[in-house]
Amino acid sequence: MSVRPAAEALAVVELGSLGFDRGGHLLVERALGRVGVGEALEVRGRDPHLGLHLRAWCRGRGHELIRSDVVMRKAVADGRWAGAQRAGGPGTDGLVAHPPASWGVAARGALLEQGAPPLSGCDLDRRDEVWTDLAPKLYAQALAGQWDPATAVDWSQGDPLAPEVEAAVVQLMTYLVENEQTALVVPARFLGRIHPHFREVMQFLAVQVADEARHMEVFTRRALLNGSEMATSGAGGRASLQTLVTEPEYSVASFLLSVLGEGTFLHLLSFLERYAPDGVTRQICRLALGDEARHVAFGQAHLEHRMSVDPTLRDRLRAAVHRRHDALAATSGLSSDVFDALVVLAAGDWAPDAIGRGWDRVMSLQGEMDEGRQRRLVRLGFESGEAQELSQLHTRNFM
Repeated sequence: MSVRPAAEALAVVELGSLGFDRGGHLLVERALGRVGVGEALEVRGRDPHLGLHLRAWCRGRGHELIRSDVVMRKAVADGRWAGAQRAGGPGTDGLVAHPPASWGVAARGALLEQGAPPLSGCDLDRRDEVWTDLAPKLYAQALAGQWDPATAVDWSQGDPLAPEVEAAVVQLMTYLVENEQTALVVPARFLGRIHPHFREVMQFLAVQVADEARHMEVFTRRALLNGSEMATSGAGGRASLQTLVTEPEYSVASFLLSVLGEGTFLHLLSFLERYAPDGVTRQICRLALGDEARHVAFGQAHLEHRMSVDPTLRDRLRAAVHRRHDALAATSGLSSDVFDALVVLAAGDWAPDAIGRGWDRVMSLQGEMDEGRQRRLVRLGFESGEAQELSQLHTRNFM
């Protein structure tokens, strides 16, 4: 290797006994960073296979090898990175409207080598189908708001109550668990269909799923805390929840679950926190309320963005409310066991006057739920009269 190329090497890299089979190429690549196109790098080493490996490596990278000198060529343009593009930019200002399937699961902003198989199954691949500018902020809030059921709740504050009151709490916890299971399944169904380019949306939905899993845990644990069994599950309630699980369109499902259902649950959880007969019930309702408020904010923000670019969505949302109402017309709605349990907690006593007050408080709760739904519907662009009508058509099962 003593014959020199026409142009003398401007740099030398010493590999010693290190071969390409043990990482020698890393030192060559590093040294090439100091060599311009058309200039040469002399590679020195004692590995007996160095010449063979160096020749194959140069061919794959688009460089020229003359004896022991690597002549820098336009490897990025001529080699395997020819025609490479970046997958948008790493920040949210680098989002593209419709990332191609060929980008696969590449990190946003990465330089993409061509030839990988296209991404399949991620049909939610348009920015305006899934996006809200609040996604990064709400994701950060969701991370900061995570809590551990083992430490955030003082489980010693769940001393046994009077049997009838404990039974009311268990009934409500049973009801909450089946609703939270549904609230987990719905975003989980869409999570894997979102193009990874919109990672902040995926991240938020992943945390939302984790939130619901935690709610299921604490509501179940409270139901069983004092030795009770889970209470009743009404067929009408399950039928209502099933219509959420089967909704095929992401934005419509987000509307029915987050804006209408979980929005209604904000009032329910606040009500339960206010009238909880024990500390554990009060704590878990307060913690779940904070999580659900984020879910509602995310769904509302997404739909406001989607509505701004697709006014026809309003017609599909309206149709979804009517379709769901018609599908549930023959069901009983909210279980009488759940309604009566709410009255018992709101009464706080078994005196006739107390029961009457409890009944009135539950009726007021339903009025507050209705007003909240109407406000959110108006924010989405529905006229006040139509918002009132659609809110009245919302399932009597709250979710």
